[in-house]
Amino acid sequence: MAIKTAKTQWRDVVLVCRKCSKKLDGGGFGPDGDRSLRKALRKALKTGKGRKAELVVIETGCFDVCPKNAVVAVNAARPDALLIVPRGADLGEVRVRLGLDRAPDRPREPTEIADG
Repeated sequence: MAIKTAKTQWRDVVLVCRKCSKKLDGGGFGPDGDRSLRKALRKALKTGKGRKAELVVIETGCFDVCPKNAVVAVNAARPDALLIVPRGADLGEVRVRLGLDRAPDRPREPTEIADG
């Protein structure tokens, strides 16, 4: 079977620790503090759905940081900086700290991936 490529419109990918979110019982973020960080970021950043979205927020496995009353998140384009987001953190600040404060109409950088 040949290796194929599935194209996306993704500009940014944010990874959020599933284990940290679970420890907070899936809440602690958003205006009412009743959403997980993943859901609160999706709502605040107005992400689209699937491969057509320009920004995706995905829960992933543990980053082995395990903070108390916080969730670990990282912008996949900047893997050298894990962000420890305390319960109830301002989502605007989280956006800036993750490097998502760029203009929404910035051009996409071309990527070359050859189909096998």
